[in-house]
Amino acid sequence: MAAQASARQVHLAVTPFAVGPLAVTMGDPAGIGPELAIDAWRTREANALPAFALFADLNLMRETRRALGVDCDVVAVPHARAAADVFPRALPVVDVPLVRAARPGVPDSQNGPAVILAIRRAVEAVAAGQASAVVTNPIAKSVLYDAGFQFAGHTEYLGALASELWPAQPAEPVMMLASPELRVVPVTIHVPLKSVPALLTSEKIIETARIVAAALKQDFGIAEPRLVVTGLNPHAGEDGALGSEDRDIIAPAIAALRSDGINATGPHSADTLFHAAARETYDAAIAMYHDQALIPIKTLAFDSGVNATLGLPFVRTSPDHGTAFGIAGKGTASAASLIAAIKLAAEMSTRRARTVVT
Repeated sequence: MAAQASARQVHLAVTPFAVGPLAVTMGDPAGIGPELAIDAWRTREANALPAFALFADLNLMRETRRALGVDCDVVAVPHARAAADVFPRALPVVDVPLVRAARPGVPDSQNGPAVILAIRRAVEAVAAGQASAVVTNPIAKSVLYDAGFQFAGHTEYLGALASELWPAQPAEPVMMLASPELRVVPVTIHVPLKSVPALLTSEKIIETARIVAAALKQDFGIAEPRLVVTGLNPHAGEDGALGSEDRDIIAPAIAALRSDGINATGPHSADTLFHAAARETYDAAIAMYHDQALIPIKTLAFDSGVNATLGLPFVRTSPDHGTAFGIAGKGTASAASLIAAIKLAAEMSTRRARTVVT
């Protein structure tokens, strides 16, 4: 199935940029998500943002506005589609009530179910045609675990929701971190470093790279994607002298991708891939583990990187940072990454709407 998908031709029509409202989640209510949403709305015209509905506790957002002392009307809307009319004059909020009033910087597992419900309702809005994409604010996994959350993180939960709400479409979530300077994808994500070698298989690398190549065409408008694949070990293993995974697992995966018509090269030593000249030679880098992927992009675009989940039947993006409990409520957090996530979600949704797959 994946091999057939990678061979499909994607044609992009030239049509005006237009998407329906986006569904933005509040994230952890004790983190910076609520104030970032207000900041994004307040700069909507300067940043040319599309309309979005915020799935959040209505009282939380009104209290956040009051505490920040900013000019931002907060208006309840019954569903995301209604945000289009409200957005020019007020922040539209689809009410997802908390159990207890949130305190900035003080996470509360009692509010975990509302955080989870906000994500679900945002995805349901896309499934119902009320919203065009999901943008998620940061969550605190430990808080959700205390509330009974059964998934490793956002990405895994979104994959489960996709399978539930789009049962006829495959859901194989892949995490991409994207910025104007770099796009990078880790093959393994939220696992201990010591577990990575055992989890790496040629099949997993091939499937990840195929999803990335298809998304670069469909969601990013790149007709002929160029992928580079990192090694696992220092110097990509030096032909087995520093580890066998690069030679025995990664290299065969790259050979299979190339035979399938995907422009992929490697395994490359990761320490040579992320300087400016190297980045000009590819459209996305496939890394073997979390920090191998995230360190370079957070170095290059700490405030503006975006987390995009590929391989889903809907578009999802997120700021590439955490809840920042330490500065929550102080009005000092940068909304740059959330703004970038909103823009990228709109761009990806527009390209999907224009795309005809044959």
